[in-house]
Amino acid sequence: MSKIPATVITGFLGAGKTTLIRHLIENAAGRRLALIINEFGDVGVDGALVQGCGEEACPDEDIIELANGCICCTVADDFLPTMQRLLDRPTPPDHIIIETSGLALPKPLVKAFQWPDIRTRATVDGVIALIDADALAAGRFAHDEAALAAARAADPTLDHDSPLEELFEDQLACADLVLLNKTDLVDADTLTGLEQELGSETRPGVRIIRTAKGQIDPAILLGLEVGVEDQIDARPSHHDDEEDHDHDDFESFIVDLGELGNPEPLLTALADAITAHDILRVKGFLAVAGRPARLVVQAVGPRIQHHYDRHWQPEERRASRLVVIGQTGLDRAAIEAALGVQTVVA
Repeated sequence: MSKIPATVITGFLGAGKTTLIRHLIENAAGRRLALIINEFGDVGVDGALVQGCGEEACPDEDIIELANGCICCTVADDFLPTMQRLLDRPTPPDHIIIETSGLALPKPLVKAFQWPDIRTRATVDGVIALIDADALAAGRFAHDEAALAAARAADPTLDHDSPLEELFEDQLACADLVLLNKTDLVDADTLTGLEQELGSETRPGVRIIRTAKGQIDPAILLGLEVGVEDQIDARPSHHDDEEDHDHDDFESFIVDLGELGNPEPLLTALADAITAHDILRVKGFLAVAGRPARLVVQAVGPRIQHHYDRHWQPEERRASRLVVIGQTGLDRAAIEAALGVQTVVA
């Protein structure tokens, strides 16, 4: 019996993974898809954005959410049992798509496919790394070389490894295909420079494809037939010598807000808080008085986007919740105060 292919979609916070997955669902071309969505934090925003999309290719029962921890650190406890349940179904999916947390390392996840209960029934078809072109152009994944040189000159013994840079490099090193996404936000000359930069970080032969809003023919992503689990040791990582991997460099928390009379003051306060506290990522939903639909808020660094999506369901409590993610040391009280004072209960 042939193995069920699984595609791992990795990429830093806010690269557009969930948007890409929705596009794949809407263009499944008859494939029965199952999704495993992992989030860093207690609240699953990405799963909520995919569920209820009404596509026969991927009904809600085939969307499995693993929140409160990066999948690379909870393989044995969360991921393997989830995979076994999918594979044990009387009618298993044709293809499994795994969206990792933006802070996850893909390599430990791929290694899980070497487990005896998995390797005879599933294979990693390919690892797709999604890159936010605008964030990469702004230098959010790399050291400030001038500041780094000055610090080393003052104290050569200092350790200046950047957790963001290491994570970015590890995701690229494991990729079979790189999607340079959000190209609509960057000019042509900059894109050419970004492609050259990415080419120096990837293995020979790995293609780099430009995309905007995750729009790409699913046939390009699904069906690579790489069998990544059989060659994973040839993909070096910064964390290969670690017995246990953790995410102590990053933290997240939830800001609970009431229903808003007007979202604009909150969005302004959010932009100020992101700049003041160097917040990496904010995502969530807002309840706006007089509006039947929830307002989706997505922020990557200083770039904030928002739109209304589906209506609030009768069983749902109309409330505003934002997940805030950043490097360890965020001033939670100050951020909550900055956002909370903007809440207006209708």
